[in-house]
Amino acid sequence: MAKKKKKKITSLVFGHLEKIGTKVFYDYSNVITDLIEGHQGIYALYRKDRLYYVGLASNLKSRIRAHNEDRHSGKWTHFSLYIIRKEDHIKELESLVLRIAYPKGNSIKGKLRQSKDLRPLLKNKLIEEWERQLDGIIGSKRTSVIHKAANRSSAKSKNERPLKDVFPQGKVIYAAYRGKDYKAWVRTNGRIKFAGNVYNSPSLAGIAVTKKETINGWKFWKYKSKKGKLVYIDELRK
Repeated sequence: MAKKKKKKITSLVFGHLEKIGTKVFYDYSNVITDLIEGHQGIYALYRKDRLYYVGLASNLKSRIRAHNEDRHSGKWTHFSLYIIRKEDHIKELESLVLRIAYPKGNSIKGKLRQSKDLRPLLKNKLIEEWERQLDGIIGSKRTSVIHKAANRSSAKSKNERPLKDVFPQGKVIYAAYRGKDYKAWVRTNGRIKFAGNVYNSPSLAGIAVTKKETINGWKFWKYKSKKGKLVYIDELRK
């Protein structure tokens, strides 16, 4: 059997210089020109060993040299630069460095334009976890409601799984409730896994989300149709 060839990975950074003195631009201008002129990338300015400024440039040599004459003149003694192979994400890379280091010489903080702030989601999940742990310690009316609903459904039909054989390969189902989005996984045997627990029906899984005593799970959960649109799983019964 022939060995599978390893996919060649192209690195983002293909050249770098670190902690080089500003003197090189004047005493060895031709040497630095041969190395970096015309290259794009990220650069950092240092005052001795302390990071002072981070920036990006389509021409590293020109930009760094210019900082010896602009408002940064006399405020840095060494520089580092990193030549970037592709410029698709160079602006975002600069923003990432700024947010991590936040150098003294930079007047603005980097912006991650298409990145979602996960702090609100973390907060909600922490609250849910704290409530779950508290319920486990002292019990609550809310957990009692879920257990009662589950027991009623179990007594009615212990092994009833309305989604059994509906999704032979399994399926992700979605729900939105009180401004939050939820996901659950329909197993091949029709059982629904949500938040670490398994339920026999969409309604029981919906009760686990809403904490209500009853709910119509068929009009609560949605799945992606072949056209990629979210539709209620109730459509499966038509």
